[in-house]
This record gives sequence, structure tokens and C-alpha cells, in this order.
Amino acid sequence: MNLTEHIEKDITTHLSLGSTPCKMTVAALAAHYDVSPTPIQIVLARLLKDGKVTKLANGRIEVSKNLTKLKTKTEINTKDDPYVRVLREIVQRSLHAKDDFLREETTAANHGLSRSAVREICHTIAGKGLLEHIPRRGWRIRPFSQADLHDYIETRVVLELKALDLAWGKLLDVDLQSMIDGNIPANSPDEFPTIDNRLHNYIIEKSESFYIQDFFKRHAPFFKILFEWEGEDRDAAIEAVKQHHDILKALLNRDKASAAGALSHHILHNHPVLENLNPVIPEAL
Repeated sequence: MNLTEHIEKDITTHLSLGSTPCKMTVAALAAHYDVSPTPIQIVLARLLKDGKVTKLANGRIEVSKNLTKLKTKTEINTKDDPYVRVLREIVQRSLHAKDDFLREETTAANHGLSRSAVREICHTIAGKGLLEHIPRRGWRIRPFSQADLHDYIETRVVLELKALDLAWGKLLDVDLQSMIDGNIPANSPDEFPTIDNRLHNYIIEKSESFYIQDFFKRHAPFFKILFEWEGEDRDAAIEAVKQHHDILKALLNRDKASAAGALSHHILHNHPVLENLNPVIPEAL
């Protein structure tokens, strides 16, 4: 990665997190990255072309309003995104269930970022309860145990069933059918099924409950990564597709009792990761 690519990547990371590395002027950026104005001008031209920043009539540069609509801190889900790469590292290390510290300088070097970008990412992740800043020591990673995972699942069952109750009457057949069609069983022993997980977010959104939505926004990133690893298990994926069909068909039939029972069973019994973490956690991200 050359100099301009590194600067562009770092600025883009800041922008995706709703911040800027410094004042968005050529002089300020050149001073921040300790370079001449030329590479900054090249980077700004690329960002302008990509629509990530805009130039005002007075020549000032500001973050494009369209960029903030494309992503929010809780919606970043591309594995190549620096935020997700750092989050995945934290999730992996937290599952070893021991005190561990994330160092800004080391993390910045490992992920090709500046310390300020790493600090911004850590502040965001700390808001989700995964990190705690300890002065003069760094960022303490919260250890997660098997018991923590079971507690999350039990809480999730209660809240999703409540969300289903609140969402009842707001569910649309066209949406439910689309999710059924999105869960595609394997047609042969060599084929991997296609899992469509929209069901859970759909019910939570339709509940229109701020507190239920807040719980899942806060804790979902950690468990989303964990369950992505679990999703590499073909048998678990096959069962997930079947269980999604059971829930969605009950919803289409407006059979509330069957839908609630199928949803509860799915959450409680389709996560082999909860029984044994070690085989699931990859050795390298």
C-alpha cells in the first residue's frame, strides 16, 4: 500500500465512523499525516470523485451527507472494513475468557491504520460493552465465558418473543414469503444451504420497541460474528434453514402459538457454539 492509499484508507475509516482525522483542509491534513500537500490533494480528489466528501462554494471540504446514510456504526458488516476487522479480533480474543489488553499502536500496525483511527473504533466498540479504557494500560477486552453466552441466549428468547407479540398484526405476507424463498435447502450432499437471517431483525423492527431494538443494536455485532463462524457448520446451517421455514410458515398461517414455539426452539437449540466454543473459534481472523 503506497502513501496516498494509506492516507485515503485512514480518512475513509474515520468518515465511516462519523468522524474526521482532523480539520478537512489540505494544510491540516498534511500536518496530521506529516506529508507535503501533494499526496493530500491526490487523496481529496479521489474522495471527491467517489462522493465521500464534497467541496463547498467557498472551497471548504465537508463529509458528504450521502455517506452517513450508507452506513452507521452498527450497520458496518463488510469483513474488509477496518471496524469489522478490529471487532473480529476483539471477539476472538474475548472468547479466551481471560483478561487481555488491546494496544492502539500494535493494532494500528497490524491493520494498516493510524492510532487515531484505532482509537475512534475502540471508542465505538467500548459503547457496546466489549472494551474498557484503562488509563496508561490501554483497552481492556471483556472476557466472555460459556455462561455469558447462555445468558445472552436466554435474554434473547424473552425479548424476541416479546417483539413477536408487539409485531403481530404488522407482519406482511410478501415479506414473510420473501424470507422463506431466501432460505434455500441444499439439493445435494455437496451443496451448502443458503441461510436468510432477516427474520430476526424483521420481527424486532416491526415491534417498534426502542428498548428491544437498543438491546440488539448494542449486543448484535459480537454475536453476529460468533454465529458467522458457527454458520460454517453445514449441519447447523441445514437445521437453521429448516427452522426458519417452520417459523415463517407459522407466521404466514397466522398461527401465533406455533410461531412462538418454533422461534423459541430455534434460538435455544440451533447454536452448537453455545455447547463448545473451542472448535468454533478460528485460529486466525
